[in-house]
Amino acid sequence: MNVHKKKLSVLLMLVLALAAALSGCAPSAAPQSSEEPEQAGFDLSVYKNNDFLITPQDLKAMLGSEDLVLVDANKPDVYGKEHIPGAISAGLHSFSNTVGKPGEPGWGTILDKDALTEKLNAMGINNEKTVVFYSDVFKGPGADGRAVWQLQMAGMDNVKLLVGGLSYWKELGYEVTAEVSEPVPTTGVVLKDYDESFGATKDYVFENLGKQVLIDVRTPKEYGGSQNAGEPRGGHITGATNLLWLDLLNENGTPKSPEEITKIMADAGVSPEDDFTLY
Repeated sequence: MNVHKKKLSVLLMLVLALAAALSGCAPSAAPQSSEEPEQAGFDLSVYKNNDFLITPQDLKAMLGSEDLVLVDANKPDVYGKEHIPGAISAGLHSFSNTVGKPGEPGWGTILDKDALTEKLNAMGINNEKTVVFYSDVFKGPGADGRAVWQLQMAGMDNVKLLVGGLSYWKELGYEVTAEVSEPVPTTGVVLKDYDESFGATKDYVFENLGKQVLIDVRTPKEYGGSQNAGEPRGGHITGATNLLWLDLLNENGTPKSPEEITKIMADAGVSPEDDFTLY
């Protein structure tokens, strides 16, 4: 199983990022009255470490810009039915090694620098443009967060995660399309040596069993032994607590308030000051 420390969760999964350091009151995303032309913005200020997030309102204002690369991380069939105008399709494992089978050494880990550089150039992603990832988290595993985490691990600070994903975008009444957009290849993307502190190895997890909280964010069925999602073995790591990552989201895909997330994490044995590991 691929395992990651709290530090990487800030990018791998939106809501666990918000659980890492919380303050303030609940976010506001309510639409304005019909007499006003625009929706009220989602308030990111109540969450610390929010610089990797972008609201639908801000993204909408950027659509069509040559300085934007918009990436849909849904499964290709979901992208084919509807997506945000101008978005290119990346799929679930665009930046991951998928040679072999799940569970084999190296499977699911980030591509090496040469392969990742080639992939990014082909997608038109460089170090200057704003790169926004999104998905419909209710139709997939949240691959947008994984992509943002991987590129931040490679030193790219121009990547963003769309708050609420496609579900919140649609709730706001913003446009979707089935028209396919092709990437415009570029050259010259520069990656740093990967920051290994963003992840936790199997050895790290083993050495810290019983010393820090370990959270299994999969479904209760997977935690209990189901292999329907392709796991090579059933069950969970000894001592792990089950906390489905979707439980930290509202029904429209936006994150719950800092207070709600703090309570949920406390019930799992984690405070904002703690180190913990999730997988």
